[in-house]
Parts: sequence; structure tokens; C-alpha cells
Amino acid sequence: MTEVEYPPNAPAAGSRDGPPSAAPAAAPGHGAGGGETARRPADAWRRSVRGALFALLASTAPAFASGLEIDVAGEADGTVTVDLFENVAPLHVERIIGLARSGAYDGIAFHRVIDGFMAQTGDVQCGVAGASCPAGTGGSDMPNLPAEFSDINYDRGVIGMARARSPDSANSQFFIMFAEGSFLNGQYTVVGRVTGGMDVVDAIKRGAGGNGSVLGEPDRMTEVRVTE
Repeated sequence: MTEVEYPPNAPAAGSRDGPPSAAPAAAPGHGAGGGETARRPADAWRRSVRGALFALLASTAPAFASGLEIDVAGEADGTVTVDLFENVAPLHVERIIGLARSGAYDGIAFHRVIDGFMAQTGDVQCGVAGASCPAGTGGSDMPNLPAEFSDINYDRGVIGMARARSPDSANSQFFIMFAEGSFLNGQYTVVGRVTGGMDVVDAIKRGAGGNGSVLGEPDRMTEVRVTE
């Protein structure tokens, strides 16, 4: 399995991980009759009204925010609290919550940590102590997720999903930003933000190997709990 080594170390000119999204082609018409043409403005108006009503109902519905408590041990020692953005990336947040509740994230290494950039973890297959595969080359036994890109900036404390070259290859690995990284904006799915314990994140053991890989014993997430 190819190592999930994205996000990249630094921005490079013209090095997008995928082509820009193409605008969808216009849907073919259903016929040239005058009746069909006359119905189109009314249909469009009805669709716009339905969309507005749906948005209004959604805005008045109660919001149930989820988060994480991540206990970290190693050179770092403490608990990191996280607010998950289920309204921004519902599929990715659902995946993270499911893995956390099952205990899959417990004991997983911070296998790639680049000073001044980010700390990457979440390889539930190969990031556990004693795994037969290199940390960073695995994921979960569930399928990869389609991208849920947003306009949220990659600022300090923001959490994003790691992936391979395909935008639709995120699975279980995620990374926490040490500092702003605007070159990631719109290229990696944002799933949350650290709300407490950034001092613990800052203390995570840095990587000294190629591409930020951690040599020797890495820091680990000893327990990950879901909060409501």
C-alpha cells in the first residue's frame, strides 16, 4: 500500500494534487415544445422555494456538536480537546467518531511530525506498536472517503484528513497544524479544530527522518474519547 504522505511538506509551484474541478456539462433538453419551455421558469421557482424552506428548517434545527478528547503520551504528555465540524465534513467526521468509539485510535503513533508544519497520526492499521507494516502506509478496513473540501483556512490548530494523491483517498489518518498552512486550503478536508491542549500538540516528538518520519519510539494517542 502506498504511504499516505500528504499533506506535502511545503508549497510547490504548480503542484496541485489533482486537477481543478470541471464545471458540469449542461443537462440535455427534454424537447423543443413550447409547453416544456414554459414550465421551466416555474419549475426553477418551485425548486428555489423548496431550497429556501429547507435551509430555513435546517438553520432552526438544534445542532449537536461532537468532539474528541485525545490523551497523548511520550515526549508530549496530556490531553488535547477537539471540536469536530460535522456540518462541514459529515462523512469524515462520522468515520473519525466511529473509529474513536471502537477504540481503533487508541495506541496509534504520531508517525510523521514536521516542526513548524503539522503532526500526522491515525493509521489504525500500521500505526500500532508491533505492526508488520510501516506506520503511515495503512488506514482502516473501511473504504476511502470522497473529498469534502471547504473554505476553512488551515490555521494553527486546524485538523485535516491526510490522503494519497487522489483527493478521494482519505480514510483514517489525520493531521494537526502547528502553524498556518494556507497552501493546503481547499485541497484537504478540514474535520475540526483543537480547542484545548495546543501546548500538548506543540510538545509532540518531531520527526528526524525523511519526509518528517519519526525515528525510534513515537508519541502516541493512548486513548481517544468522543464527547457530545
